[in-house]
Amino acid sequence: MNEVLSRLFTFSGTGELLALPFVQNALIACAVLGLVAGALTPLIISRGMAFAVHGTAELAFTGGAAALLVGIGVEIGAVVGAVVAGLVFGLLGLRQRERDSVIGVVLAFGLGLGVLLLALYSGRASNKFGLLTGSIVSVDSTNLVVLAIVAVLVIGTLTLLYRPLLFASTDPDVALARGVPVRFLSLVFAVLIGLTTALAVPIVGAVLVLAVMIAPGASAARVTANPLLATVLAVLFAELALVGGTVMSLAPGLPVSGYVAGIAFLCYVGCRVVARLRSRRVAAA
Repeated sequence: MNEVLSRLFTFSGTGELLALPFVQNALIACAVLGLVAGALTPLIISRGMAFAVHGTAELAFTGGAAALLVGIGVEIGAVVGAVVAGLVFGLLGLRQRERDSVIGVVLAFGLGLGVLLLALYSGRASNKFGLLTGSIVSVDSTNLVVLAIVAVLVIGTLTLLYRPLLFASTDPDVALARGVPVRFLSLVFAVLIGLTTALAVPIVGAVLVLAVMIAPGASAARVTANPLLATVLAVLFAELALVGGTVMSLAPGLPVSGYVAGIAFLCYVGCRVVARLRSRRVAAA
């Protein structure tokens, strides 16, 4: 057991590794992804779209697998796959009662197709594994350019539409009655989720995208009902999980996704403890 723990939690040589260009690229990518994911995740939680994020991740995985097979950038394939997923979920699953069934059908199709495409790919096995669990080695200057473009697009759109998106997320029926374009906003938000998920897949892998896209918002929702404060906390939790998880994974040389998911889970547990202690104090008072 001690040997396993010493392998998991070691920082020998971390300083030297931090000086390497590909590690610095990975940290920049994680910081940008933490900002984008943290800004979106409180709205994802309030709209009850955690399952949609999971489905979108599977389609981003499928797009990345197709990109490997045809020989283009994985990040481009992941973006295309995730955007297609967002459009499909937005067009076919706008109603709450239809959303889960639509996502389930598309998710199963996308996952099966992605596995088939990976089986047809004859390249390095590490490329296949990286799509599922993430790989900081895969983050290069091309990835950073795509990441920056998508991040600016997502943050810009979210800034312009934040107030109506928040209104439509908290009370869609009243928002619709007040003339807010709820259907259009649902479609736009689904595409934003798709784009952000595509950014996350090459870094943390399709399997654990939920650690980045759901856990920070769920953690913040446990300790505050203020939308602005929840967004700030979600960004902080996402940055802590992504950047901290990347640094912790350097010396062991293990997949970054496990460390990211572990830190995100600890943030969630900590926020639940804080919320429980607060409720007890209020009850006692």
